[in-house]
Amino acid sequence: MIENTVVFLNEAQGSPSFSFPVGEKEDIKRAVEFLTNYSKERKAPIRFYCVTREEFALLEEWWPGRFSIEYDRDGADYIYEAEKLAMLSGKKLHGKRNHINRFMQTYENWSYETLGDENVEDCFQMALAWRNQNGCEDDPEKNAELCVTMNSLRLYKELELTGGVLRVDGRVVAFCVGEPVGRDTFVVHVEKAFSDVDGAYPMINQQFVIHECKEYQYINREEDMGLDGLRQAKMSYRPVFLVEKGVVTESKEERKEIQ
Repeated sequence: MIENTVVFLNEAQGSPSFSFPVGEKEDIKRAVEFLTNYSKERKAPIRFYCVTREEFALLEEWWPGRFSIEYDRDGADYIYEAEKLAMLSGKKLHGKRNHINRFMQTYENWSYETLGDENVEDCFQMALAWRNQNGCEDDPEKNAELCVTMNSLRLYKELELTGGVLRVDGRVVAFCVGEPVGRDTFVVHVEKAFSDVDGAYPMINQQFVIHECKEYQYINREEDMGLDGLRQAKMSYRPVFLVEKGVVTESKEERKEIQ
């Protein structure tokens, strides 16, 4: 907590970098000043990550020309209209409807459930099986992602997360977990499905929106991390727009003061 705002510190690259402060406008301004001084005391350049255009506009309003931003396409969030994800109407989403119809025809004994105490352990076991099938032990990034997934399931109540579970013949074949961000948007943080269950991914995607996201206008399905397959999959659902995020640093003139 910095000046009544929430800030995440990342020191993975050897010097501090920060998430953009979350809070009231005037508190954010004080937090940026605090973090700038904090970095200067450590002879390090100030660096903010995952900064949106709206957030950068605040920096420009307060300190014109002092900061610069470099946007990262790999980190842009995909935003969809909830109604379109639920209905999958129109020619452009015809393929998704086909996948779901094929799923329903192939797996007649399927069911959807809201995540709860009665099925969270089944999801946990499904995630462990997914890890084994996808070589997570040999991939540090995948393994770290699975750790986040496991903790999201284990702490879903404490984190106030909402989840959905897809079963076939009683076995969990897919689940997803997310939470609202604001009054009109729901963000999906985790989505896992067995790739050998044809149509499981589009099915959990649609069913989750239908059952858990009725009151929201938009669904944020987060970034593609620069992975070609994931980018193609996210683009195939026809996002209504992308939320660009970038890395903010001070201008060269400001950096000279540190050196």
